[in-house]
Amino acid sequence: MRAPAKINLTLEVLAVRSDGYHGVRSVMVPLDLADELTIEPSTRFSFECDRDELAGERNLAVAALHALGEELPAVRMRLLKRIPVQAGLGGGSSDAAAVLRAAMAGAIGPAPRLEWMQIARRLGSDVPFFLAGTAALVEGTGERVTPAGAIPTWNVLIVKPPVDVSTAQAYREIDASIRPQRPRSGCVSIAMLEALQRAEFPRVQALLQNDFHDVIAASTPEVMSALDALRIAGATNALLAGSGSCVFTLSPENAHIEAIARRLELPPKYERFVTRFATTPEWK
Repeated sequence: MRAPAKINLTLEVLAVRSDGYHGVRSVMVPLDLADELTIEPSTRFSFECDRDELAGERNLAVAALHALGEELPAVRMRLLKRIPVQAGLGGGSSDAAAVLRAAMAGAIGPAPRLEWMQIARRLGSDVPFFLAGTAALVEGTGERVTPAGAIPTWNVLIVKPPVDVSTAQAYREIDASIRPQRPRSGCVSIAMLEALQRAEFPRVQALLQNDFHDVIAASTPEVMSALDALRIAGATNALLAGSGSCVFTLSPENAHIEAIARRLELPPKYERFVTRFATTPEWK
């Protein structure tokens, strides 16, 4: 199974709720850049990952199996990581969602009758989005997902700076800044969802917004360096991915993205990924 990365075209951080979580509104898009998850029958459970530091029981893919029942199934699960970690691209959440999708399809034994969205939300705020199979407006603490249907296959260049950004620290920094109230009616995320569904690239580009962008760029020199390099190379819409540390730029034309990638002047430790929006299903 493919477990796609995601980017946030918008990310609005709302007030802290009574349960201690921040409310969010975000338009998320799955990418062709993806991890690969293989599940096959075995005599006992085993888990392998090509990244040794991710091969333990704390991996979200293993946590997703634990969430299905008290005992781990007799399967061999292998994870090939292509999505950079702690990067704002949702790789771990996508891996967990891939396990849930496999279970829902009966690929890990008879499909259990479970509250899948509740399980997904308990595993992580981004996991419900990855069950949608397409771009979506995500609200609440991640549990309210409005799929966008088919989306254009626009092109993306992602740069991963050689630094990790703590999501908890990102929220602490954003809480220290003054932010305006944002009613749902007429908000940037609703407008972005409509522009994406209509494949209106100029409007999508104009609406790109991430509440973490300025605070993380200001506090993390490596992120600022990546953003500056993208702009110098010709990117007009460079934006932070999630809470970072990856940054990205978009274009309808692959040649434009490839040209920006060639012009980037960054040390080799800044990883580059040229990809595009994932092919997603039409409305049924």
